[in-house]
Amino acid sequence: MAFNKQSARDAALLIGCILIPLSAGFIGSIATAANVSGWYQTINKPWFTPPDWLFGPAWTTLYILMGISLFLILRFGWERRDVRVATGIFAAQIFLNGLWSFLFFGVPSPLLGLIGIIPLWAMILWMIIAFNRISRTAALLNIPYLGWVTFATILNASIYVLNL
Repeated sequence: MAFNKQSARDAALLIGCILIPLSAGFIGSIATAANVSGWYQTINKPWFTPPDWLFGPAWTTLYILMGISLFLILRFGWERRDVRVATGIFAAQIFLNGLWSFLFFGVPSPLLGLIGIIPLWAMILWMIIAFNRISRTAALLNIPYLGWVTFATILNASIYVLNL
């Protein structure tokens, strides 16, 4: 198969789509890095808290899957209203994703993190529904993300309760 202009555009689009969530994660990690080795180490955490080393690889994988799913949606064409709507939902959820890091780690506040993660969870679900109307594969790529944020919501709530 020859490499043509369309495949070059697709490759550039794919890379751009992956860089969007990875960049949002990097920005969120600025707030996380400031307090993960300080404040976070001093608070009470539930028994099911994953080891710190797991969060980086997990989030990186989820951000890459998000980017691939966005790429699959955008390939259907920006002229489609459902693609524009789904992309807007994607943008809103990635903003809320980054905001959570600043609320939980940057402030730092488990309560504000909990308040912020609930609309994030709802927005991810809405994104999956919107993506599914366009591409089942794009929607399915975000199921692990919804699962991880479901777990993170339980973890965040537990940390809040344990540190009242």
